[in-house]
Amino acid sequence: MNIRYLFISPGHNFYGRHGQSAGSHPMQAMEAVECLAGRGLRGDRFLDYKPDYKGQITFFDWANLMLLWTELEIPEADRDPSATRRNVLVEGLDLNALIGREFTLQGIRFLGTEESRPCSWMNGALHPGAEVWLKGRGGLRAKILNDGVLRRGID
Repeated sequence: MNIRYLFISPGHNFYGRHGQSAGSHPMQAMEAVECLAGRGLRGDRFLDYKPDYKGQITFFDWANLMLLWTELEIPEADRDPSATRRNVLVEGLDLNALIGREFTLQGIRFLGTEESRPCSWMNGALHPGAEVWLKGRGGLRAKILNDGVLRRGID
């Protein structure tokens, strides 16, 4: 398993903004992120969002992103991994199989809670047609079960 990218963002660009324009908070690429049990990622928009929140951390499959770029014919110049607005882009991990299951990465335990369902904002953030393409491939929302630090690289 390889963690290709780690991202946090200080604010919401899409979540909770229905009927409004998108926000302008950038995703910040990180070499490491601090996971806080039951709370989220230090510095991220969902830290302490609400008690027992299902999406304290989000994961996205790198292979799905590359396939999306290819199948939707997204030019290389427009291929931005942060556009998914997910925290962790992983390679070699079946995210859908982790829904409802505990799993461990780099000594940190997580509980996969549900698919990180795509919304219409993805058509603007990634490419027209992305919302439909991502159904069933939108990533994983999870709870953080113990404190620790996730780092980019191979686990």
